[in-house]
Amino acid sequence: MRFHGKLKYIATSTLNYTKMKIILYISILFLSVSVFGQQTPAPKQTETINIVGATAHIGNGKVIKNSIISFENGKLTLVADATLIKNKLNGKIIQAKGKHVYPGFITMNSTLGLIEIDAVKATKDANEIGTFNPNIRSIVAYNPESRVTETVKANGVLIGQITPRGSWISGTSSVVQFDAWNYEDATLKSDDGIHLDWPKTFYTAGWWANGTSIKENKNYEKQKKQIYTFFNENNTENTLEINLKHQALKGIFDGSKALYIHVNGEKEIVEAISFKKHFKIKKVVLVGAHEAYKITKLLKENNISVVLQRIHSLPNTEDEDIKLPYKLAKILDDAGILVALDTQGDMERMNSRNLPFYAGTTVAYGVDYEKAIAMITANPAKILGMDNQIGTLETGKDATLILSTGDALDMRTNNIEKAFIQGRDIDLDTHQKQLYRKYIKKYTN
Repeated sequence: MRFHGKLKYIATSTLNYTKMKIILYISILFLSVSVFGQQTPAPKQTETINIVGATAHIGNGKVIKNSIISFENGKLTLVADATLIKNKLNGKIIQAKGKHVYPGFITMNSTLGLIEIDAVKATKDANEIGTFNPNIRSIVAYNPESRVTETVKANGVLIGQITPRGSWISGTSSVVQFDAWNYEDATLKSDDGIHLDWPKTFYTAGWWANGTSIKENKNYEKQKKQIYTFFNENNTENTLEINLKHQALKGIFDGSKALYIHVNGEKEIVEAISFKKHFKIKKVVLVGAHEAYKITKLLKENNISVVLQRIHSLPNTEDEDIKLPYKLAKILDDAGILVALDTQGDMERMNSRNLPFYAGTTVAYGVDYEKAIAMITANPAKILGMDNQIGTLETGKDATLILSTGDALDMRTNNIEKAFIQGRDIDLDTHQKQLYRKYIKKYTN
């Protein structure tokens, strides 16, 4: 028995040693991916910059065919028709005839910087245990060193609403810019809103259940009651003790925070609006909202904005128009609803670089081109309560913008030549671009 015990000890030790080696190799691999070739955040703007001759897409529907865009100290100082400006320009001049200038694109409801490698648990920090976590702050987990973010900036996405995932109330999101040393430097707005996943009346079983099938959620009413109970308990002044969850929810009731309700079905959307009315919540934004097209009048009456699910998706049910996800932005926009786009879904962080192309798809299905630009610039800024700072090219706002040699919403011509965040000329290089340059030399010599 003693000998058997020694063998067991040796076997266990060998196994533990093997596990440690595997963990060490993974750590070294992760560090090599994360550290080498990291971009250095750009320094503060030190001279006036003027972009001359480009077609400027302001973000609010206006276009200036031959523009002058000037900025200093991180702020836009001049946005005008070049033919009307006779004064000599001071500072650096970027000649941009035939090119396009846009406000920096904004990705909503994003987990960029919260998860780096899906297969490595140590790099995943998007959710916490527990059902109701309004006090969980995504911003403290945000990683500005993410290599994924580099690829996003290269397509013009410069700002993101970093959002936790998981439980019914997953926590609070914050708004960041994607060129920073740490999360404090990255933060544009802390704790802009709390995210609530509304329960579903039906759920779908996928391929692992022998084909797709729809099943009733028999606990729906019970789950909805739990949400009401939680909000009731935290909608009163409590002076006896410090309650972090209660403190976090205060902003929902006083209007300083938005309540983002992640919901898709028609019945659930209607009941989410009833929930808003019951608690007199001032600002509610729907996220996903796949069946919002069925109740556009109700959304408009209640001043509800929508962050639309990823445009490049299949319908949620088999009896819907196969092209409904492409058309949905047009339907809601025609109804006068404020619409922004997100990229949530499979491989959502990598797909964040496709945000401008999702906007381009809405154009192909009827949305006016400038309105499509607004859906990833001005509209997100309004929803976030930051339209006095970002989202459009207007004097006094942050000089966060991109210069593209072609149409930035078209994957064939999108080529971001320059990008500025608060006037800082940021690095747009990526690992993929480095590989391209490496192998183009090999095969062209």
